Amino acid sequence: MSVSWQSETPPEKTRITALGWGMVVLRGSALAVLVFGCLALLLIVRLIERPLFGVQRPLTPFITVFVCRNAFRILGMRFHTRGRSMRAPGIVVANHSSWLDIFALNAKKRIYFVSKSEVAGWPGIGRLARATGTVFIERNRAKAQEQKALFAARLKAGHKLLFFPEGTSTDGLRVLPFKTTLFASLFEEDLREEMHVQPVSVVFDAPKGAERRFYGWWGDMDFGSHLLKVLAAQPQGGVEILYHTPVRVADFADRKALAAYCEEVVRDGHASALPLVADAVAKDHP
Repeated sequence: MSVSWQSETPPEKTRITALGWGMVVLRGSALAVLVFGCLALLLIVRLIERPLFGVQRPLTPFITVFVCRNAFRILGMRFHTRGRSMRAPGIVVANHSSWLDIFALNAKKRIYFVSKSEVAGWPGIGRLARATGTVFIERNRAKAQEQKALFAARLKAGHKLLFFPEGTSTDGLRVLPFKTTLFASLFEEDLREEMHVQPVSVVFDAPKGAERRFYGWWGDMDFGSHLLKVLAAQPQGGVEILYHTPVRVADFADRKALAAYCEEVVRDGHASALPLVADAVAKDHP
């Protein structure tokens, strides 16, 4: 599938009204207190948790789930899930629309994101990512074995790792082809028989009257203006998470077959849920 969609006309810059700026201040302040207040709590708890449990994190993930679930309450966004998150050891793969995916996917289950190493150095976001146990990887073939070992250690510790196989965020209206690189780690001898993969579809729908791509974040869009647009929206739209049936890694011949299967499931789920989410949002905000 081509990614030429990125050359389409981007959404017009959202004009924030006086009411919108009021929502920015109100929601932004509440969100900052929630995120940074709980980050401080998480770091304090981690001081106790790390020496007692090492790589295991029996307590701090619950703080992350609390923050992410309540972030949607502050934003006024409808949040809904279908299906069950898997209990078996393994990874989760999902489509990627914007930074809001991180809140959506963390709002229901305890997971740890896999992210490019550059994110670790981003102001604010990098600190949050490190504190919540994000696995950072480098796009460097020389580090491939080292990264496989890191993956294996975290998976054996019982962590549910999540990554976005598309490799980039989108406008939220499509699912791009899945890259297969990160699936390779699951086919190591000591992991293949035990690991499972759960495909997940993340579906956003825009606020009533707004363009369908409202929550998408791609190309050269900057984080600051996108955040302001989301904070100012009134009424808001919604997000739905579809947990598909997990599959055993051992049932697939190789990483390409596994990636292709997950891509198909995520794309079909996304396509089928998109109109349903739109109907639900319209019902909530007539």
